[in-house]
Amino acid sequence: MVITKTPFRVSFFGGGTDIEEFFRENGGAVLSTTFDKYCYVTVRHLPRFFSYSTELSYSKLEQVTSIDQIEHPAVRNAMKMLDMHELRMVYDADLPARSGLGTSSSFAVGMLNAFYALKGKFADKKKLADEAIYLERVLCNEAGGWQDQIAAAYGGFNKIIFYADGYEVRPIIISPERKRLLNRRLMMFFTGFTRLSSDVQRQNHVADVEKHAQLREMLALVDEAEKVLTDREGNLDEFGRLLDATWRLKRRMGAGITTDGIDSYYEKGLRAGATGGKLLGAGGGGFLIFYVPEEKQESVRSVLSDLLHIPFEFETGGSRVIHYTPESFIPQDGREVAAL
Repeated sequence: MVITKTPFRVSFFGGGTDIEEFFRENGGAVLSTTFDKYCYVTVRHLPRFFSYSTELSYSKLEQVTSIDQIEHPAVRNAMKMLDMHELRMVYDADLPARSGLGTSSSFAVGMLNAFYALKGKFADKKKLADEAIYLERVLCNEAGGWQDQIAAAYGGFNKIIFYADGYEVRPIIISPERKRLLNRRLMMFFTGFTRLSSDVQRQNHVADVEKHAQLREMLALVDEAEKVLTDREGNLDEFGRLLDATWRLKRRMGAGITTDGIDSYYEKGLRAGATGGKLLGAGGGGFLIFYVPEEKQESVRSVLSDLLHIPFEFETGGSRVIHYTPESFIPQDGREVAAL
């Protein structure tokens, strides 16, 4: 049996510039962090006492006799890709799916990590990120960028830079005191709305010339935000101002990014004392994050009292195996022993 633990991420700046058709031509960069809310994937080989050969438990229960019968596209394609058979897999998470925190990609990374461990193999962070990108973007043909898979695999507070021929993960060099101060000044709220980020991405295709101009503006803010974080003498409150700037750019990207309800919550937060903030993810719902000086936080909590406040801490671990019990497994065709 294997259990993996994979963090969710908060993307602060550069979202959208991680989409392949943009960064292959223009370059891209994202400033993001993982935090202490996780998804857990438990995998073991299914004992041969049942009328089905694979059992999956996530938001629904699937019991099938063939991989091709699996409805969940990521699981079906991952099992084929890694030649997995006769599994019982359970998914659990600290936060809801479709909420703007890269949950589907964290699941993809955690699932691949678990599959490799069950086969008795180690997959490093880059392998997990690359294969999760391939799984979601190619095999499952889901619209979106590359940042979520990379953040989930690597963990930590990073600037992820995208080139025509790949990407690079650079940790943000920030003093522990300044990092703790930033963490204290960030407040996250759940709007109660959920949606598929791939649907929003398809609705707002980045090929549009005007959108490319807006993405280049958003890309420039990544370096500005990094300078705010790494300059010990600088005013950290500028981070909030830049969050507001990137959100106002993103709102112009097209339909489905925001709603009247989200805009109302956002403006309430600003009036109550937040310096800035943004909706996390592709848009349309999920979590709002605000930068709020400590003395204003009670006021912001009060005006947003009908939303669920989610305290969180930054984390650095990325996806990892937290339980490993070796299994002996011989496929029904007797080809090989898949795990030892």
